[in-house]
Amino acid sequence: MGEGGSRLGSASRAALSEGGDLARNIAAFAPRSAQQDLAGAVADAFDSRGMLLAEAGTGTGKTFAYLVPAILSGLKTIVSTGTRALQDQLYHRDLPRVRDALGIGLKTALLKGRANYLCHYRLGQAKGEGRFHSREMAGQFQRIVAWAGRTRMGDLAELETLPDDSPLLPMVTSTTDNCLGSECPFFADCFVVQARQRAQAADLVVVNHHLLLADLALKQEGFGEILPGAQAFVVDEAHQLPELAAQFFGEALSARPLVELARDALAECKQATGALAVLQEPTRALEQSVRNLRAAMDELPVRGTRRRAAEDANVEVAIDVLLQSLRDLHAALLPLREAAPGFDSCTARAKEFENRLRRWRDEGFDDDGERDEMADEATGDDEPPDDRGPLRADDDAPSVLWYELTARGFRLSRTPLDVAGPLAQHRARSQAAWVFTSATLAIGGRFEHYAIKLGLREPTTLLAPSPFDWPAQALCYLPSGLPEPSARHYTESIVDAIKPVLEASAGRAFVLFASHRALREAAQLLRDGPWPLFVQGEAPRSLLLERFRASGNGVLLGAASFREGVDVAGDALSVVVIDKLPFAAPDDPVFEARLEAIRRGGGNPFRDEQLPQAVIALKQGAGRLIRSETDRGVLVLCDPRLTGKSYGRVFMESLPPLPKTRRVEDVQAFFAPESLAHADGEAGALETHP
Repeated sequence: MGEGGSRLGSASRAALSEGGDLARNIAAFAPRSAQQDLAGAVADAFDSRGMLLAEAGTGTGKTFAYLVPAILSGLKTIVSTGTRALQDQLYHRDLPRVRDALGIGLKTALLKGRANYLCHYRLGQAKGEGRFHSREMAGQFQRIVAWAGRTRMGDLAELETLPDDSPLLPMVTSTTDNCLGSECPFFADCFVVQARQRAQAADLVVVNHHLLLADLALKQEGFGEILPGAQAFVVDEAHQLPELAAQFFGEALSARPLVELARDALAECKQATGALAVLQEPTRALEQSVRNLRAAMDELPVRGTRRRAAEDANVEVAIDVLLQSLRDLHAALLPLREAAPGFDSCTARAKEFENRLRRWRDEGFDDDGERDEMADEATGDDEPPDDRGPLRADDDAPSVLWYELTARGFRLSRTPLDVAGPLAQHRARSQAAWVFTSATLAIGGRFEHYAIKLGLREPTTLLAPSPFDWPAQALCYLPSGLPEPSARHYTESIVDAIKPVLEASAGRAFVLFASHRALREAAQLLRDGPWPLFVQGEAPRSLLLERFRASGNGVLLGAASFREGVDVAGDALSVVVIDKLPFAAPDDPVFEARLEAIRRGGGNPFRDEQLPQAVIALKQGAGRLIRSETDRGVLVLCDPRLTGKSYGRVFMESLPPLPKTRRVEDVQAFFAPESLAHADGEAGALETHP
């Protein structure tokens, strides 16, 4: 690409330059050269239907940088974000501002997965079930019923008082398994169908990664009718994509859908005389076999491989019993398929779950096909092997079979070890422009790691640095004298090292831990401190953040989930402490299998996977500190391996250019009243970037 780039690139740069359309139409717009460079690169990718991999540091304004060329291009564009919260922010706040500032009218649509939309049919079914465990739950259900009568979009995000983990959600939403499709009596009023129709007619559609990947994996979760017509894709928070893609190109079966199948089958009996007598026993047996399998797995580690589960004879027996209960329910449902709208769906689900469970049970074992023959004989089917369909990963792709336990449930998964091939195939088929961007994509300024993971061959790359004044706004403190992270008293030593920092900053800190065990230990050690203490696990994350912000001087202790997607700008957060380099936990069977595959392929697992993953995770955690031009703060990196190991240099070179110190006195000086007063004076002359 030339320096000036394409016509679209020039127009995008102009719009983002001082005196351009956005500068004229958005108050307090602060143009940034890095933002203009990113906009130009995005525009060039749009023009050439090319691929761009771009890291845009915090404060670059990457949202504006890709929205401007997307709007100016006239191309049908899909923008995918990391979470539903970011999706809502992008659609309801950022997109209208840019569109209005440019004075260009275009149709836009917000599209979420079906689990976000009210299902009229399932709401009606739930009204007569009485499955409410408390008066509060019954009251919340009545509020949903009242809202259902007035909502236009059916997006459950409109119900701000409804928790994300409410047990009511699966009762009033559909899944790909239980949706009745065009056979539903409410199909004409379906909120999912209406959302898809709006997206089909739109010039720019905002989705999230789950929805994008579900469609790419042909799982019919969202908008299979729309992707073929898209001419450009922008994937924000792209560092999340490889891990999420592994889920969507794999296959899973968990406890909740099995229990829901039994309950949905019973709910349909209201509409079919005599059905209850036929289904009561097989549905009860299915629920009981799910509970029995979870109980049998109690002695297993929380995560493990299929082979680890096979070492426990009780687990194997429980799996076989669950498989038989699915066969029995399927046989009982077959004659009832025409008796009520939902019976046909329940019949198909029972068969699909049976097939998934059988594949998970049998794959990876070489016992001369004996189990498969027995399974075929037991089903009594003489039909050809089932079409393994959209939920099936590529048979030839290396994958790992594993399980994970929750407090009352389980998940049995088949996960491919490499998704670069499927992602590359879908991109080639789309013949569209693809832009991948995030604040954390580069390792030591290089993009090879994510280019390989995303299946990108020689993409255009861009490193757009953060515009912040790092020497004035931040400091990186590396405490000296700490023991190795493997030492028994490591957490206690960290707490001793950070207490002077917390005293200097008057709290206002995130302390992020690599393990929940260390988090709990630190919580005990800091419990009697002078600062309000907020500990992950003691309240929902959103509530903890709300209380932390309101406290003004709190100290929040968190684990991995607080490393990204958390935005606390201003004085409330002035210190971020990271206890250890965030190498992935050794109990993750998928990660371990991936490392083994790299080893077998002649690679170096540490260099090729463990180190890059940890670098990105550290960058995410460090990125919580400085969120605007007026923020100031200290990043405390406790792990002595940063200075004692040769690979520590890779971590340090991947961070923003913060000044570094090993003296706590420098931290105290940074927070001294005269230093703060000087910073306030400087900040007063700065404009806040939107």
